[in-house]
Amino acid sequence: MKEQDNIKVFEDKRVRAIWDSAKEKWYFSIIDVIKVLTNSERPRKYWSDLKTKLNKEGSQLSEKIGQLKIKSTDGKTYKTDVADTEQLFRLIQSVPSPRAEPFKLWLAQVASERLDEMQDPELSIDKALEQYLQLGYSENWINQRLKSIEIRKELTDEWKKRGLKEGGQFATLTDIITKAWADKTTKEYKILKGLKKENLRDNMTNTELILNMLAEASTKDISEAVNPGTFEESKKVAQQGGNVAKVARKELEEKTGKRVVTALNANAVVKSPKEIKP
Repeated sequence: MKEQDNIKVFEDKRVRAIWDSAKEKWYFSIIDVIKVLTNSERPRKYWSDLKTKLNKEGSQLSEKIGQLKIKSTDGKTYKTDVADTEQLFRLIQSVPSPRAEPFKLWLAQVASERLDEMQDPELSIDKALEQYLQLGYSENWINQRLKSIEIRKELTDEWKKRGLKEGGQFATLTDIITKAWADKTTKEYKILKGLKKENLRDNMTNTELILNMLAEASTKDISEAVNPGTFEESKKVAQQGGNVAKVARKELEEKTGKRVVTALNANAVVKSPKEIKP
């Protein structure tokens, strides 16, 4: 089963979700749904009490609830009670809330949009734009971020054509690129920004995003030009691509007297209506 973590936003509130590509359905964190519906400060306790109540009533719903590993606010991944759309519709009937009906409509829309995106990938870009706006990112930053997603996809497609493996090999090449242009591995970069499992690119400033895009686009172009036949040769290409962006970074820092790679993370990026200048 291939699963993909995601964050959905309902009325400015985050609902963690996982897309199961094998079953082609969303699974939502029940705790997050309970919090949205009830505004409870203790949604976990609310859900525990509700499960007990449902069991006493002879409902089989709680028995069908499964668990999946979902990232928490502390950046760590924990097993969490989840439900698919159909199960949530039934669960909502047991939670008195003025938000129940609008939440049902939202659930149906989320499920429908995902199926539409599978037929038309451009819709997923539009959805990403909408969600970044809801999370408070500036339009200027979002435009750069969406472009970075496109460039990253082109690079990984190039790696796949070379027979490279997702996971370990992709991570190694990404580390080489990042180390080359930023003088930090991905792990070191995340530590600098105070991140754990959060997405590094979602925590880059505009300038960092641009240089990272330059590094990845250069790596893809060089790979297409030299046709590396082995993983070791692709590692050399990754170093060369990263070096292109390193030259640009060094020159920019010399002109401005400011470091490009900084500890600024999403909190700073979201709060600033203008491009952050480190």
